[in-house]
Amino acid sequence: MATNGKSGERSLVPEERRRRILERLRKEGGVSVSALEQELGVSSMTIRRDLEVLEQQGKARRTHGGAILPELAGHEDSFQQRVETNVEQKKRLGEAAAAKISAGESVFLDASSTSYYAARSILDAGKKVTVIASLVPIMDLLSSQPLSGVDLIGLGGSLRKLTRSFVGPQTTRAISAYFTDKVFLSVRGVTQDGHLTDPDPLEAEVKRAMIAHAREAILLVDGSKFGAQALCVVAHVSNLSLVITTSDAPEEAIRSITQLGVPVEIV
Repeated sequence: MATNGKSGERSLVPEERRRRILERLRKEGGVSVSALEQELGVSSMTIRRDLEVLEQQGKARRTHGGAILPELAGHEDSFQQRVETNVEQKKRLGEAAAAKISAGESVFLDASSTSYYAARSILDAGKKVTVIASLVPIMDLLSSQPLSGVDLIGLGGSLRKLTRSFVGPQTTRAISAYFTDKVFLSVRGVTQDGHLTDPDPLEAEVKRAMIAHAREAILLVDGSKFGAQALCVVAHVSNLSLVITTSDAPEEAIRSITQLGVPVEIV
């Protein structure tokens, strides 16, 4: 084997490298180029070539910044499916979230794709903050920027491959060990009577625990979420400190939230 000039270690042959990538894919449901680059000690160009080969073999589907298992790609609840929908709205919501954070604060970010965009905006803003997260792509994103001002605390637990997030009793116990200044979360739907709902009971439990252990709870949702309803109740809108939404939010929904004493910010 040749010596790898990037890390000074002996490099793996391509077949072994791709086997290890596939092993991680099957274990976690998705991988990022930056994480594989660090783990395998090769360039991002080499990783992208490996992912291209795996995609040609039908074993992976490439995404922006990584790859996921093909069987997860089309599911409506998969992280990759969600992160690629309503992108402009989520970018605006993420920027608004980052603007609410002061230097030195601590925040929970839930396992929503909107919180992923918030994490990106926090990095772009260069703020010195502590982020506590349960979503693997957020952990990958923040850990790949070692010189940023963000201190990352990753929450462990049972990995839900579909959403690439940690859930379960271990995750909620980990959350209970912290109190943060803010939590930013999103949900699948906000019912007409103001209940925040999500499709998975374990994801809902994690969001509920984050709300209980944050001084301020801030909801990030685009207009399509109002009037929608999923299986599990997370909390009531009256438990929130602020709702940040986009300009397509129905006026009636905004009015009912403000009547409960919860301010609404439109971005």
